[in-house]
Amino acid sequence: MLPGGPRNPRQVEMMMRRLGMTSEPVPGVEEVVLRTKTQEHVFRSPEVTVLTVQGVRTYQVVGTPEIRARGASSPRAAETDAAAAPPEPAAPPEEDVRLVMEQANVSREEALEALEASGGAPAEAILAILTRERR
Repeated sequence: MLPGGPRNPRQVEMMMRRLGMTSEPVPGVEEVVLRTKTQEHVFRSPEVTVLTVQGVRTYQVVGTPEIRARGASSPRAAETDAAAAPPEPAAPPEEDVRLVMEQANVSREEALEALEASGGAPAEAILAILTRERR
């Protein structure tokens, strides 16, 4: 058999056994949900296979996910949730605020304003404050 050539399923199974691998389908799966902090990836009627290699089980999910906002019951609910509440701008990390305060010798409020004006880049915020003071 040539590498990359057509494979006989029986030969593939024998090769996997020699390597200590087993593969088994999970029948009757109705839904698989992957949740992140902000989203849910919902696979309806996916093909799920469990691959075991040296005692480690890996699940393979094949299908097309429906991606929606976390906690939304339907795609339309996700759209209305996203339209109703605009995302709040994230505050800069505390270590960036402290760095700007220390390096530019300014108050917390001035450091926050400079970070906001620089798009959250501490080096740019420090330079902006220092060049402003020299004028």
